[in-house]
Amino acid sequence: MLKTPKEILTELAINAKALRRSKKISQKEMAERSGVSLGSIKRFESTGKISLESLLMVAMVLKRLPDFEKLFTVENTPGTIDELFR
Repeated sequence: MLKTPKEILTELAINAKALRRSKKISQKEMAERSGVSLGSIKRFESTGKISLESLLMVAMVLKRLPDFEKLFTVENTPGTIDELFR
């Protein structure tokens, strides 16, 4: 079953918080290391709301940034411009 964007955001927040805790990083330390404000970290973990840039900065601290690099990659990359428009 497909999840809604809100459900995915909530799940991301839960997973990020769990990963942060497993790495023994406090919210304050996460804010300092990521450059994201403490308020934004707290809001993200409680509501799932965060800007994309801040989410990427948090992901970098948690060593999950490469996961985002794969997000919109095309599996079968066309070899020529003609293949692109087929």
